Amino acid sequence: MVVALSRMAKGLIMWRRLVQTLLLYAAVIVSSHAAGFDQSGWDSLLKKHVVVLRGGQATQVDYAGFKTDRAALTHYLSATSGVARPEFDRWSKQEQLAFLIDAYNAWTVELILTAYLDLASIKDLGSLFQTPWKKRFIPLLGGTRSLDDIEQGLIRGSGRYYEPRVHFAVNCASIGCPALRPEAYVADRLDAQLEDATRKFLSDRSRNRLDGDALAVSSIFKWYRGDFEQSWRGANSLGSFLVLYRDTLGLNAESANRLAAGKMKIDFLDYDWRLNVIGEKSGKP
Repeated sequence: MVVALSRMAKGLIMWRRLVQTLLLYAAVIVSSHAAGFDQSGWDSLLKKHVVVLRGGQATQVDYAGFKTDRAALTHYLSATSGVARPEFDRWSKQEQLAFLIDAYNAWTVELILTAYLDLASIKDLGSLFQTPWKKRFIPLLGGTRSLDDIEQGLIRGSGRYYEPRVHFAVNCASIGCPALRPEAYVADRLDAQLEDATRKFLSDRSRNRLDGDALAVSSIFKWYRGDFEQSWRGANSLGSFLVLYRDTLGLNAESANRLAAGKMKIDFLDYDWRLNVIGEKSGKP
């Protein structure tokens, strides 16, 4: 009897230890899932080297300053490269998307730093056979990727995010592009940050404005039209998406109704591919 009780006690102890181990393992997984990725290094660089114009409608980048802080940028980029795909997949969708937006923007800055002193446009970094967005130079999530791989594949092509406002967050180092936000995108504020970026871009009359009886908007809406027509917040056409931001676009009730009914012409403005370097002219037309 005593032996049986002793064996039973040992069994209970072993069972408790097993449960404790499993609970500890689960806590580590949950903690990893909740923690996501530390964007503080990139956030500090942005706050230091991005100049805000016109209340945030546009920004300019101090690439010389980034060059001085190249070690900090390299450290951040190395950290993004160190994220394994299984770890990434455990994160929330908000954490994943914030990570991908920030990685895209940071690696774009890194690409510009390879030749920024002699660079008039990011397009100059391409060739007759390959755009700069097709260059595979980014070690990320287990592969060597291009900027297009991040935006068109991991973000737009994944089917995970269904988020048209990402087009106002990723930055192509050009004046015509939506502003490089002077802070990192983070999961717990991502929706508010994307909404703010969208409204600031649409309020910029150098890139989106009424032009007589037509609405003239950025070519972003031509290139990615389908993303704005997939019933996001009920918008199933480009016009109905833009009507969601009628106040930001400066549309009165009559213009908004015409746009919603498909009775207003939508034109697409030429894109300004000049480098968004500090000191470059970027005013209203």
